[in-house]
Amino acid sequence: MTHSQGPQASLDLTHVLYDDSSLFSLALALLTLSPILLMAAYAVLVVQTRELTILIMWAGQLACEGFNWIIKRAIKEDRPNDLVGNGYGFPSSHSQYMGYFASFLICHLYFRHRFGSMGYPFLDQAWRGIVYLALVSWASIVAYSRLHLGYHSEHQVLWGAGIGVTFGLTLYLLAELIPVRHPQSPLGKFRAYLLTNPISTWIRLRDGWAIWPDAGQEEEWQRWRAQWDKRRTSAEHKRSQ
Repeated sequence: MTHSQGPQASLDLTHVLYDDSSLFSLALALLTLSPILLMAAYAVLVVQTRELTILIMWAGQLACEGFNWIIKRAIKEDRPNDLVGNGYGFPSSHSQYMGYFASFLICHLYFRHRFGSMGYPFLDQAWRGIVYLALVSWASIVAYSRLHLGYHSEHQVLWGAGIGVTFGLTLYLLAELIPVRHPQSPLGKFRAYLLTNPISTWIRLRDGWAIWPDAGQEEEWQRWRAQWDKRRTSAEHKRSQ
């Protein structure tokens, strides 16, 4: 039995065209898909950690994508190559996505998060610099991949990255920096409400960075290690009897 079908469309979420004769083009095609992995990472981190900051970052990422959808349909600028990609091209959603991600996360790592010390201040600062450079490089490579693969023109990529960075910096300022630095401000009181209302208490939403510089990772590991050593000692004692 056959069913009548309407017009068919392609879901090109993971469909990327690249130069089959070039390994560099293949590498860029793989990297251009990497933003998809971030959505799964957001979901896992929110469920696992229940951190308000991660939830805000995820919500901002979705809002940034929605803003990109609105801009594209308002400006209606075509892609440079009609044979590559669906929909309008301005601004590049991949560039905007990664611009937001890198800018928000770098702000968080700079203003609030502290990595465990290696015992040498120079190495601690070098490690932070490497992390910042890695995030900027990742975002830049994804943005360049859209240009190299022909999905967007140069100005579509640059505008996308610029909008994403602006969106990320603005959201971090309003949702994180001002509320944390000025808890008695309207934004600070609203953040406190997000953490203390009955629903947030029920789902165990928290702000680990308000208590620990690393959101409690070191303390949680120390508690685990203490229990681990205790069980090992107990098991060895029983075997020796």
